[in-house]
Amino acid sequence: MLARVISAALAGLEAYRVDLEVDVAGGLPTMTIVGLPDAGVKESRDRVRAAIKNSGCEFPLGRITVNLAPADVKKAGPAFDLPIALGILAAAGQCDPMRLDNVAFIGELALDGAVRPVRGVLPMALHLRRRGCRAAVVPAANGAEAAVVEGLDVHPIGSLQQLLVWLAAEALPPPLRLQMRAILRQGRAKSAGDFAEVRGQPYAKRALEIAAAGGHNCLLVGPPGSGKTMLAQRLDSILPALTVEESLETTAIHSIAGHLGAATPLLAERPFRAPHHTASNIALVGGGTQARPGEISLAHHGVLFLDELPEFHRDVLAALRQPLEEGWVTVARAERVWRYPSRFLLIAAMNPCPCGYLTDPRRRCSCTAIQIRQYLAKLSGPLLDRIDLQVDVPRVPASALMTGGRAEPSAAIRRRVQQARRVQQRRLRGTTPACNALLRGRTLERSCRLDADGTRLLEQAMEEWSLSARSRNKVLKVARTIADLSGSDAIRVEQVREALQYRSLDRLLWQ
Repeated sequence: MLARVISAALAGLEAYRVDLEVDVAGGLPTMTIVGLPDAGVKESRDRVRAAIKNSGCEFPLGRITVNLAPADVKKAGPAFDLPIALGILAAAGQCDPMRLDNVAFIGELALDGAVRPVRGVLPMALHLRRRGCRAAVVPAANGAEAAVVEGLDVHPIGSLQQLLVWLAAEALPPPLRLQMRAILRQGRAKSAGDFAEVRGQPYAKRALEIAAAGGHNCLLVGPPGSGKTMLAQRLDSILPALTVEESLETTAIHSIAGHLGAATPLLAERPFRAPHHTASNIALVGGGTQARPGEISLAHHGVLFLDELPEFHRDVLAALRQPLEEGWVTVARAERVWRYPSRFLLIAAMNPCPCGYLTDPRRRCSCTAIQIRQYLAKLSGPLLDRIDLQVDVPRVPASALMTGGRAEPSAAIRRRVQQARRVQQRRLRGTTPACNALLRGRTLERSCRLDADGTRLLEQAMEEWSLSARSRNKVLKVARTIADLSGSDAIRVEQVREALQYRSLDRLLWQ
């Protein structure tokens, strides 16, 4: 007897439908899985056999053939356990899933028949909805994650035995329904840090406000203990809230990576990723046998913080160049190519020299000129070209640390950031860029026109500091954001001057 069951699988960020065909025929007891299964799929034979027996059903004796279509795409992972078990029982005549037409089944089985969670249920649910499936049966731990997809009835399942009871009743229970916008409103928690806790550093705070308002990458340069890490960790407290579309994209990536839990079906906060400087190329960019997303994709629509930037391996830093420019990372393997989105806000921190005290007026630097040049040479010119703001973070005077009182809170800064983002959205309506940092080509020239004084000042800086064309565009974008924060339609010469002040490392390198 032949039975057919619908399921889904992942191919990078995208999901695709898988049709399982199960045939039970006479002959010696064997079970064969075809359709390019990997080792994890092949091992489902033993899990499914034990789960069926421990759920009170009889495992059929005979020749069992399971086909995973399309047969020319490699299948990976344990998500086919539940549909394979259902197909075997249906082919053996122990259940009748025909009344559940156009329903997909996803889940890993434990030996006792319990249904365990799997990775990537959200992108699978999105794809099934686009393909016209009316319902999906998913593990209970993945139920809330899939239920945020509107237009698809999601039925969380705890065990194979529970599913068999549903099939015997010839009906599924009421689906689980969640409202994405309500989750986003309720899920936005107060940030762990606040700029009110940072004393001093008005110049660095201003730079981070500009970075948040325009989506600009930022590099903090200063001696140890000046507060670089403390400032970077509070950046997410002034970023605008995630939209529904941004939350879905970001949540899908974290679902594929297996970072979602039952309590977090939808990411309501922008991610903040801070990998250690010993991270490998694959850990940062993504890859491996199944090409999973790396840290830069997990930081999509959020912040990627790289502390001690020159200590990262040079090839790791070089791999950041394409994602910073294009917002995508491409992972190529022999069988196919995966693309993951990686539109993140890069915040990096570094010392000005190996000992860290080159720019500190109170401590003498112990580094030689050769050591300083070798240290700074770890940062390539193309990488620095892609960083909009290079900010000096000096040591905070003792008097500023000892005085009481709190600085401006993050909530007040965030209101200005949100207002500047609204100005950008109105100006860029109908075009692809969502913020000033993404301006390109004609949109850049149209949005960032300078007067004669501003043009003269920028030309002089380009000559003296040997700025590239890309660096020139970065200065224009930063000046545009400064103008937006001040409520100015035109870019004035003082705003160009302020934007040029945020090229501190260019002055140190090229002079």
